[in-house]
Amino acid sequence: MNLNKLLKEAQRMQKELLRVQQELAQKRIEATAGGGAVKVVVSGSQEPLEVKIDPGLASAEEVEMLQDLILAAFREALQQSKKIAEEEFKKVQGGLSLPSFF
Repeated sequence: MNLNKLLKEAQRMQKELLRVQQELAQKRIEATAGGGAVKVVVSGSQEPLEVKIDPGLASAEEVEMLQDLILAAFREALQQSKKIAEEEFKKVQGGLSLPSFF
């Protein structure tokens, strides 16, 4: 395989990866626990979007505060996880400029 062909294939793959990342960012994935008492929504790119707690579990004010706190903690945990992953990938890449998948 010649170098030009290899570079074109790498560029094609990079464009395809970017397209997939953009599509994933638009998806919404929902999961529930406790028979639907708690619902979490994330994007396909693993961005936390929403937390809903059944109001029957606590007072309305408590539920709203809990939802906000859980969402904030979830976002922080994912941010830290992404930072660690990026640091590990940088070690593997050895200075090469490759796209991030997180």
